[in-house]
Amino acid sequence: MSDPKTFLVVGGATGIGAAVVRHQQSLGNELIVTSRDPDKINSGNGITVQAYDVTQHPDQKLDLPETLDGVVYCPGTITLKAFHRMTRADFERDMEINLYGAVEVIQRALPALKRAPGASIVLFSSIAASTGLGFHASIAAAKGAVEGFGRSLAAELAPRTRVNVIAPSLTDTPLASSLLSSPQKRDASAARHPLQTLGDPHDVAELVSFLLGPSSTFMTGQVLRPDGGLSSVRLF
Repeated sequence: MSDPKTFLVVGGATGIGAAVVRHQQSLGNELIVTSRDPDKINSGNGITVQAYDVTQHPDQKLDLPETLDGVVYCPGTITLKAFHRMTRADFERDMEINLYGAVEVIQRALPALKRAPGASIVLFSSIAASTGLGFHASIAAAKGAVEGFGRSLAAELAPRTRVNVIAPSLTDTPLASSLLSSPQKRDASAARHPLQTLGDPHDVAELVSFLLGPSSTFMTGQVLRPDGGLSSVRLF
């Protein structure tokens, strides 16, 4: 077994973030896990928990070790509205949580990441950034910005720190609960995908593990799409 690594997981209380924490803990890695709801996370067994809200003033405290092997930034939004009903505040909130929060966290973590021999940053986008979906204007704009940010950062931080982005389709998490609140909604959402199923947080956590680990050391600046084939496959 390889030596344990130390990772910062931002937004690790629920959904994909919680799945990432469980999977990395099972691998024996050390985790600093942040959330605006820290009481939902069990500390101990390699997990240190910190209260941190990516929408709050940048002066809030974030305690990091001298060296970090990776950062996983999980906070996200699903803002679904007709464009004519969207306000500037809708766009600003999506940018704040998805992009600006990631920028702030990575800037704070960068000195510790640079001390690692080969660190990895994992960001999250959405299928909405690459596939035109109605009622997704603000989240598509924010996630498109995340993808551009990730590619630029990958170029700037190479060769020591890798940066990759995961862009899932609808995944069975609390964030998506309003879209999956009945068997009919779940079946309809699954049927939209060529693979006829919804995303599983555990599968995404496995992909995060690949991007954090040694098997992906020749990969940076990429957008990986666990989306059931929705962005690239058409069934006739």
